[in-house]
Amino acid sequence: MSKKSRKKSPKTPSGIAKAKKQIPTKRATTQTKSAKAQRTQAGKSTGTIAKAGSHKAASKQLNSSKSAAAPAKGKPATAKPATTKPAATKSALAEGQKAPAFRLPRDGGDVVTLADYAGRKLVLFFYPRADTPGCTREAIDFTRLAGDFADAGTAVLGVSADPLKAQEKFRDKHKLSIPLISDETHGMLEAYGAWGEKSMYGKSFLGILRTTVLVGADGKVAKVWRNVRVDGHADQVLDAARGL
Repeated sequence: MSKKSRKKSPKTPSGIAKAKKQIPTKRATTQTKSAKAQRTQAGKSTGTIAKAGSHKAASKQLNSSKSAAAPAKGKPATAKPATTKPAATKSALAEGQKAPAFRLPRDGGDVVTLADYAGRKLVLFFYPRADTPGCTREAIDFTRLAGDFADAGTAVLGVSADPLKAQEKFRDKHKLSIPLISDETHGMLEAYGAWGEKSMYGKSFLGILRTTVLVGADGKVAKVWRNVRVDGHADQVLDAARGL
């Protein structure tokens, strides 16, 4: 064997040895990547299952809450609490029917009833609030014509939901001679159709509707004015009282 072949021959075994050593490394790397891929896929599958499970649980909770909120078939739904805006009061008060009785305090501390005016004509003007511009003009107009109403055999009473102190302050400030009744519980206001839904600046609320009622000597409602306009109103009521 020549020297050249001797020199080449040892390279072949060592090359084979290196190749043999590299093969396990590649296999280990491949196995590692495969294991990582399996773990990643397993993690994704687990996450997907967990998400699906939680979605199902959430769906069950949502469905159960909807079922609880929905009323059973054949049973009426539970009424909403009275915190919502109540419906406007509608009165069946009409001309020709008997005037609703009332018993309320007036300025000065006395008590006034419908029976106090039996056999006499009576004007009841309902105003929203004491000492406001429209209500002040209306009360002053009725005071101005108080003598004329008396000559026509007609008494006049002003009614609002203001407390007595506010009524008395209103009376003293404008020198009103018309008795002012305080209906803080709205019982009389509702009975005479002077309490209902109003609107201001786009908002709806319950309050006093400016209304006037003329009761005849027979105790029956002779005439009703609703949505009263203050200017000239007291004179119109006086004309009606004179013609009754």
